[in-house]
Amino acid sequence: MNTVDPAALEAAAALLASHPDFRVIRRLAIRQEFGPPATGETAHAVVVDTETTGRFDTDAMIEIALLRFEYETATGRITRIVDTYSGLEDPGFPIPPESTEIHGITDAMVSGRRIDDARVAEVVSGATLVIAHNAAFDRPFLERRLDVFETLPFACSHAQIAWSAEAVRGTKLEYLGFLYGFFYDAHRSEIDCRALLEILARPLPVSGATGLWRLLEASSEPLLRLWATGSAFETKDLLRERGYRWDAPSRCWSRIVTKEAAKAESEWLKAEVYRGRAAQIDVEVLDARVRFSHRPGPRKAKVI
Repeated sequence: MNTVDPAALEAAAALLASHPDFRVIRRLAIRQEFGPPATGETAHAVVVDTETTGRFDTDAMIEIALLRFEYETATGRITRIVDTYSGLEDPGFPIPPESTEIHGITDAMVSGRRIDDARVAEVVSGATLVIAHNAAFDRPFLERRLDVFETLPFACSHAQIAWSAEAVRGTKLEYLGFLYGFFYDAHRSEIDCRALLEILARPLPVSGATGLWRLLEASSEPLLRLWATGSAFETKDLLRERGYRWDAPSRCWSRIVTKEAAKAESEWLKAEVYRGRAAQIDVEVLDARVRFSHRPGPRKAKVI
């Protein structure tokens, strides 16, 4: 079997990369160190990814991967991976073929397997943040299977980095990898975690801040969900157009806003929905410990 000299491959790649009509996309390098040792105060965070049999309401988590990493608190610079865990779990029922087609996990691979709860708890212990690329999908699965995740602050690299402001037009993990010059065999938990950590370690295209730094900023500021309690039926179209969502169990419309926007939104509700009358709405606090969870945040009544 003929082999190509690695030096010749590097020379060819360098030649292509030097021309404006070409870009070189390399396979993601598996690494533990992300630069020089930290020079100041550090903390640990965790990247997590899951594979499942399908949707949350009818399915189960069958794989988890965790990468615990060190970063500088003053800069958001990722320095090194300090611990890892990955595990498979038998869901107790056949994996649908359409799910296996996505991630490649078969019934034989998970037969008799179980995620190690103690190792998961060890890896996430003391983490300042747990990061998933689609936390609204992953967190409910994680909390249903491993209650340790109910106590941890979460961030979402898909939803909480302003990718459009960074001139990035897509947010799928594989697409982001291409933009940063690498590819990988996606849809297994550990490699997806490594791809995400690589992206979080790189400077963003416009601001130059790391993706991790933007998540640390976003997770420190709680959001508020305003509940339009007692709103009249005829205001439903107005609320929908404003971005409110109907919650069937509560039979109420709600919208998530920043703390800075809450005052103006309350004034809009009073003027447009309650027609200037005094009204009582509910305000739910969504900090990093409940955000992206199916669990509600603290909720208080407010007269507007």
